Amino acid sequence: MSEHITERRASQRFRVLKGGAIAFDGSGIITCTVRNLSPNGAAVDLASCVSLPSSFMLVIEKDQFIRRCHAVWSNDRRIGLAFD
Repeated sequence: MSEHITERRASQRFRVLKGGAIAFDGSGIITCTVRNLSPNGAAVDLASCVSLPSSFMLVIEKDQFIRRCHAVWSNDRRIGLAFD
């Protein structure tokens, strides 16, 4: 028996394993691991559960990547982000 799964993302995400950071306006930085990435969003893993503000920056310093984003879903310590 096969299952049919409908993809709802606007664009394909690519699996990655990159060190990143979530930067809050004037409030500090939380390190994270970027697990997948697309032109419209990303999924990141955090070391612990935290409460995020409504808007923040995802930074991947190695790639000189900075995007303003917001959380759209969370599952334990993995968070789905949409770029603004």
